[in-house]
Amino acid sequence: MAGALLLPTYIGSIPFPISALISGLVNAALVWAAGRWTTSARLAALPLWTWLLTVLAMVLGGPGGDVIFGGRGVMAYSPLLLLAVGAAPPLVVLLQRRADT
Repeated sequence: MAGALLLPTYIGSIPFPISALISGLVNAALVWAAGRWTTSARLAALPLWTWLLTVLAMVLGGPGGDVIFGGRGVMAYSPLLLLAVGAAPPLVVLLQRRADT
């Protein structure tokens, strides 16, 4: 959730979504740690699936019409940016794990 809420960070007038990258790195660390505890790739991917479901729930909006993702220009694509940058590192960890076995 912190990755989504800190996504519209700016440096001056330029959008700087560093929280998407931090989310990806944290997700990769969680998938790696889960992979150290289990031999099942499905269980190792559980942190990634949980994160994806959380992002999906935030995209849907709240009961009062509140939205977490929104903005103009580049920030209109913030959910896609968060999904791409947040899911790529853990997918690399999972694929690397699969190649090693």
